[in-house]
Amino acid sequence: MAEALPRPDGFAEFWQEAFAEAAEAPLDFSLTASEKEAPGHAIWRLSMRGIGGEALHGWAAQPHDEDKAPGFLWIPPYGRWSMPPNEYGTRPGMASLSFNFFGEDAFHEEAYTPARGYFAQGVESPQTWVFRTMFQNAVIAAHTLASLDFADEDRIGAMGMSQGGGIAIWLGAWCPLVRAVCGDMPFLGGFGWVMDQLERWRYPLKEIHDWIGGDPVRAAQARQTIAWFDTVSQAEHCHRPTRISLGQKDPAVRPEQARAIFKALPGEKELAEFDWGHDWTPAMISGNHAWLIKNLLAP
Repeated sequence: MAEALPRPDGFAEFWQEAFAEAAEAPLDFSLTASEKEAPGHAIWRLSMRGIGGEALHGWAAQPHDEDKAPGFLWIPPYGRWSMPPNEYGTRPGMASLSFNFFGEDAFHEEAYTPARGYFAQGVESPQTWVFRTMFQNAVIAAHTLASLDFADEDRIGAMGMSQGGGIAIWLGAWCPLVRAVCGDMPFLGGFGWVMDQLERWRYPLKEIHDWIGGDPVRAAQARQTIAWFDTVSQAEHCHRPTRISLGQKDPAVRPEQARAIFKALPGEKELAEFDWGHDWTPAMISGNHAWLIKNLLAP
């Protein structure tokens, strides 16, 4: 069974503080015209400042013939590449926004290599692990989306796959602006089970195993840090309507992990199972669109 690492004392306070820091950061962003196209949308280049004042880049999709559209933050999966404004990153009648977590261009393309991985970056403590800053920048991005003239600030969702699906659930737990969540094959769930068999897992997760390098002190540090982030524990605080998907053949986010996350969700929820591996499937497009529309447009 994919059990979460024991939830530390002060878990909620840790995340409330991380959210508050991001929510209080001044919004500093601009949009410029883009050469990219998407059916039914105009695509804008986005520049914004992150939690530490760093320059971050992304895009925003403005639906044609919609003055104030419901919208969603489109959160990238693991890696340093940028999510494109494709059929997964846009939906008819909806605004959307995505950004690159690492300051790369809005449409940056880069294949994953372990040398460019970041799973172990700052894993010595929960305050320094890279995913805390990434969560905070996702909060800033959600607030940026809500501030756009063509987005309805009262109808904002969060969506992504793998890393993006996990962070979408974290936003649903701690960011009141996010009213609905779609987490496809969400990462970092059930890590009590995962940490005991890290050497069997593939990259990028195996980056943690490489960093530990057989050192018991480092192993304890990693375990203690990840306990603050486990998506099963996060899901217990996510009261927003949440749709989870899993791939029955997924080697990266095992079905047991996704089911543990789903079980932990306390509110309205839906589970979609695909005869699929760790990758996009076209069924996500219509299913997630319907879920967001249903829950963002509800009274």
